Amino acid sequence: MNIIDDLKWRGAINQQTDEAGLKELATNEAVALYCGIDPTGDSMHIGHLIPFMILKRFQLAGHHPYVLVGGGTGAIGDPSGKNSERVLQTMAQVNHNEAALSAQMHKLFGNDDNFTIVNNYDWLSKISLLDFLRDYGKLFSVNTMLNKEVVASRLEVGISYTEFTYQILQSVDFLHLYREAHVQLQIGGADQWGNITAGTDLIHRLEGNETKVYGLTIPLLLKADGTKFGKTAGGAVWLDPERTSPYEFYQFWINQDDRDVVKYLKYFTFLSHAEIDDLAEKVKLAPGKREAQRRLAECVTEFVHGKAAVAEAQNITNALFTGDVQNLNVAEIEQGFKGVPSAEVSVEKQNIVLWLVDATKFEPSRRQAREDLKNGAIRINGEKITDVDAVIDPATAFDGKFVIVRRGKKRYFLARVK
Repeated sequence: MNIIDDLKWRGAINQQTDEAGLKELATNEAVALYCGIDPTGDSMHIGHLIPFMILKRFQLAGHHPYVLVGGGTGAIGDPSGKNSERVLQTMAQVNHNEAALSAQMHKLFGNDDNFTIVNNYDWLSKISLLDFLRDYGKLFSVNTMLNKEVVASRLEVGISYTEFTYQILQSVDFLHLYREAHVQLQIGGADQWGNITAGTDLIHRLEGNETKVYGLTIPLLLKADGTKFGKTAGGAVWLDPERTSPYEFYQFWINQDDRDVVKYLKYFTFLSHAEIDDLAEKVKLAPGKREAQRRLAECVTEFVHGKAAVAEAQNITNALFTGDVQNLNVAEIEQGFKGVPSAEVSVEKQNIVLWLVDATKFEPSRRQAREDLKNGAIRINGEKITDVDAVIDPATAFDGKFVIVRRGKKRYFLARVK
């Protein structure tokens, strides 16, 4: 199937500058295409991931993706949808973020010849102010620029000249990549439509109206409840494992609503149409088994973090669900118990009742602690303890770093041994 038809089936196309022309080009040639990201932070979150999943699909279909990390435009800041100017970053911070994002891109796209990272600082920094005004400023109508949605939405509260000219800089990027690498397609989120069309218009003015360059945007991804995808109560879901652990990442996907999971399978996995249709049927017939969610979590976690991370996340998930935590290692405990209540305890041995009440504050009273122990409600490191005279030795498990307490089926507590 043609890549454009595949994207349409997945619901991943919002607008195209020339659908028929792009489809013909992608059918008959290996296309060089790009997507840009400004280094406003040192990690992508899953909202950023959406257009790069499309770029990856083009790569898998035999085309050549370019990722533009905007060291130049990132120093300026694009006019965001918010009613305020971006805070300018130092060049040291921009360079740090650029290096971190480039490393993440290599994890997603590989290190072979079928993928290229470029930094627009390399060419934008060489344009003088006079050259910018003479060579490019003359080709842009202020009237047209004012009508771009991202600019128009800011006119009431105000927009600086710096952010106003961002669309010119992005257009220069497209022109440069077309001339230097014959890049013919730019893709981006729905909010980038004005910038993308400004780029195609610039190329047509300088290279001729028959020049084959195209733009494609991806729809804004909304959840079934109408809220924006990627926003959670705990904040953004990051690709950086130090910010969002692979276990937390896996859990985000496995907990998706039945109403959204098929859409996300189409967007975020490279499963075939037949596989996704089969999972969609299972959602209808046996939603309680959550097979589609598990497959979604496996695929996206493997793409971002690798197979080992999937196995680790599944091991933690199974251990927490069954209570069999004995085989978890220290790193897995750090991931799996990141959000559970915890306290520091000393390494000294202590009677279990006193330990539960005084050392951890897990139990509200000695009477309650004795009652829970006698009723078999307390497990220490996965083992049921019923003896109120038992002694806790914090050094006996998990390299002497943790003691895991569980009451009932779901309430966990982590004691960190100091």
